[in-house]
Amino acid sequence: MDMPYISQALGVVHPVCIARGNNAEVWDEQGKRYIDFIGGIGVLNLGHGHPAVREAAHAQIDTLMHAAFNATPHRGYLDVAARLATFVPVSYPLATMLTNSGAEACENALKVARAATGRQAVVAFDGGFHGRTLAALNLNGKVAPYKKAMGTLPGPVYHLPYPSPDNDISAHEATRAFERLVSVELPVEDIACIIVEPVQGEGGFLPLCPVFANTLRALCDQHGIVLILDEIQSGFGRTGQRFAFSRLGIEPDLLLIGKSIAAGLPLAAVVGREALMNAVPKGGLGGTFSGNAVACAAALAVMDVMTEDQLSRWEARQSQAIRQAWQRWHDSGRYPMLGALTGVGAMRGIVFNDTESATGSEHLMALLQAARQRGLLLMPSGRRRHVLRLLAPLTIEPELMDEGLSIIEQALESLITRECHLI
Repeated sequence: MDMPYISQALGVVHPVCIARGNNAEVWDEQGKRYIDFIGGIGVLNLGHGHPAVREAAHAQIDTLMHAAFNATPHRGYLDVAARLATFVPVSYPLATMLTNSGAEACENALKVARAATGRQAVVAFDGGFHGRTLAALNLNGKVAPYKKAMGTLPGPVYHLPYPSPDNDISAHEATRAFERLVSVELPVEDIACIIVEPVQGEGGFLPLCPVFANTLRALCDQHGIVLILDEIQSGFGRTGQRFAFSRLGIEPDLLLIGKSIAAGLPLAAVVGREALMNAVPKGGLGGTFSGNAVACAAALAVMDVMTEDQLSRWEARQSQAIRQAWQRWHDSGRYPMLGALTGVGAMRGIVFNDTESATGSEHLMALLQAARQRGLLLMPSGRRRHVLRLLAPLTIEPELMDEGLSIIEQALESLITRECHLI
């Protein structure tokens, strides 16, 4: 697809131009229909154009489109903050700052942690992803493509191995790595915050080990370190609960949320303990477009729709369909490149292994193309871009979910033919 006037630094996975969408289906400018298993990279948990969100956004446009909250507060911002105070399942009073994007939420969380602790060092994790802005960039757990040609990045930032039931890193190994860090490289009293994803997104849909999560919580409590949980992709129902941290038995000090919070309109937030959020001097937080009125109206509608019962029902249906399909493909023994199923709930990844003819990444790129030709849009992830991430809307119709999984199976069959030709 020809894209004049667009920076070549923007990577594009699929050379199609989407013109319209409805729940889990989209159509390109030529009228070709696709099933969407990308969902705006986790933004569209409620699908394209959810009726309740559309109605709320249209009504808000007719009354007030925007007011810069730092200058003139508006009711939408206030109502979203009040709703988040009950929507986020923590045991302490919350304070909120709305932002435009997840990366912006991350940057502001770093400011909060520095102001509250008087410290600067940050500990992040291998394979993590927290944004493309300059300070967030250094938190990411891989160099290519994000850190290449960037020179010295804001810090200091240190990385630890990320332990998960879906990789070969144990809680003991990660804890030992932390112990080594604070005995060899960094005084523990210099650490402002530790930032981690309860389920890594870009890293390949890896859930954090619950044992290590509780170790982290204890270490942060012991040493006065702010624990930041990044739920920008895993939050708002993707794992079957409002937020994935509930599965770990811990609470964050600061929580980063975004993506599906407003069902397609730009909105994100930092929420956390009042004492922390109030540590930044007055005027130190804010932004011209942060908490836009239309985006706030959409967010309120999203939280109305995302009841516990709905989330549980959507997750069970989607997770079961994915697990059963993967098990069938795996048990058939037909696909040597097919690896493990990762993730939890409706946040699932499929690893693609290296074979004699190609790397796992090459197999996955070929599968993405084959699926697109058959009418299904898919997205890669993982440190080597070798993990297929499945982000269909939670609201997808069961027959469309089955159709999409059937297309993946057809694409897998095409890889077998390709494998035979390449050997």
